[in-house]
Amino acid sequence: MPNVIDVANAADMIVDGYAFILREDGISVLNLKHPSRASFLSPDGTVIETSMDDIELAIVGDYLARNKDILEDQDA
Repeated sequence: MPNVIDVANAADMIVDGYAFILREDGISVLNLKHPSRASFLSPDGTVIETSMDDIELAIVGDYLARNKDILEDQDA
């Protein structure tokens, strides 16, 4: 299980307990409250791999859509 403090410190954005980390090949998302729940998304937000349920994925997708400009600014 990942160290949530290290993940939080490395995060490009944290929204409601979800840490978003930009990578060259996509976006890693970790639920800091339940670190066994994580997802890896392609750069366009398509789910590649996940341990989240459909409701949680919808929440993460909404957070990503609303805050995509913040992540893009981090990438610049």
